[in-house]
Amino acid sequence: MKVFLVMAMTADGKIAKTDNHFPDWTSKEDKKFFHKISEKAGVVIMGDKTFFTFPRPLKNRLNVVFTLEKNPKKIEGVRWVKGPPEKILTKLEKEGYKKVILGGGAFINGMFLEKKLVDEIIITIEPKIFGDGLGLFRGDFDVNLKLKKIEKINKNSVLLRYQVLK
Repeated sequence: MKVFLVMAMTADGKIAKTDNHFPDWTSKEDKKFFHKISEKAGVVIMGDKTFFTFPRPLKNRLNVVFTLEKNPKKIEGVRWVKGPPEKILTKLEKEGYKKVILGGGAFINGMFLEKKLVDEIIITIEPKIFGDGLGLFRGDFDVNLKLKKIEKINKNSVLLRYQVLK
């Protein structure tokens, strides 16, 4: 199972201003890229804070959402999960998924990175500065990356693709 962390961030390294900041600040090219790659994978894993920034579940994809709630509301297209990420990935693999998109937030990204479960990190750098805000990861890491590709997706935004060296 391949895990692709796919996020947009500002030029100063922020993925959002706050936990409930709606991601309406990213370019249409970034949104188009995320839609294409996540629909192809068929599943997006995220935390519930990230999930609740969207008006509805992502269509044509299984939304796997980590939550601490005891009885989360049943929503079509959403699978509420808790526990070790390895168990979640094993279950998805048994269901036939070969790739998953990790879509945030910082805590979930950090949890997967700490367990060495992330294979690639794909970041869109948007021409914006938040100053204060949330970083890409929460945690203390020392992870090496190998740059695989740089792609200019519009006049001001760049897509970076890194392999995580394990």
